[in-house]
Amino acid sequence: MTAPHALHQSTLTSLKLLARGKVRDIYDIDDNTLLIVATDRLSAFDVILPDPIPGKGRVLTQVSNFWFNKMRTIIPNHLTSIPLEQVLPDAAEREQIEGRAVVVKKLHPLPVEAIVRGYLIGSGWKDYQKTGAVCGIVLPEGLQQAQQLPEAIYTPSTKAGVDQHDENVSFAATVELIGQDLAGQVRDASLLLYKTAAAYAKERGIIIADTKFEFGVDGQGTLYWIDEALTPDSSRFWPVDQYQVGISPPSFDKQYVRDYLETLAWDKTFPAPALPAEVAEFCAAKYREAETRLTQG
Repeated sequence: MTAPHALHQSTLTSLKLLARGKVRDIYDIDDNTLLIVATDRLSAFDVILPDPIPGKGRVLTQVSNFWFNKMRTIIPNHLTSIPLEQVLPDAAEREQIEGRAVVVKKLHPLPVEAIVRGYLIGSGWKDYQKTGAVCGIVLPEGLQQAQQLPEAIYTPSTKAGVDQHDENVSFAATVELIGQDLAGQVRDASLLLYKTAAAYAKERGIIIADTKFEFGVDGQGTLYWIDEALTPDSSRFWPVDQYQVGISPPSFDKQYVRDYLETLAWDKTFPAPALPAEVAEFCAAKYREAETRLTQG
């Protein structure tokens, strides 16, 4: 199979570029809508890597669309039914981003990353080893690495800019940022989305160890699920058949790249080191496998 073309950065001329994030390029359409393009950029430790992962943006878009549609009865999301052809009539421009772009509602993003953890891994495991807690939430003694938590926990963080690090905050801090009612809605929606998705994914051979959600509100204050949905970029996916407590399991996400970077003498600040082609392709293959399992299972 021919490797998909890699898109590190989109170059649309018929729409105004509003922002380039770690992965997504955002264009202005009108007062009500935006165009979001998922590129093949990869960030690790909150730093954008110089080498794209071929086809990653298409996987992220298709997986997100799948979850947004599947979960639409739980919470509304930012997707519209407006076809790409309507906002990008030029076929040559459209070809560049086909399969990796969506037209979405223009909403007000909340300054909170809504993180749900179902298993003890990553920074949560390090935190637990030092303090017996994760982000201030005290957990039972004697838990092991990668062990499933008695109950999924909500551990929000701030939203950092490009090449900046997110910071874990307490639920109380999110109340100060967005108010009691909205903070509660975000927490409750995040936990319900995670639990529903985790049950579905497990039937298809994938454990969702943890994930990150983002939300926005419209002019009436209605909460919407935005950005991306339970993708290999925003989640930690493990194969059920290789999972065991006490070790960091292999994954369907960018953990493979993180693990490679951990072997280098890199201080996790910009600029990031180059990725060998075989590391990028292995990562791309795991993304594609996750998409197949989740959306075609």
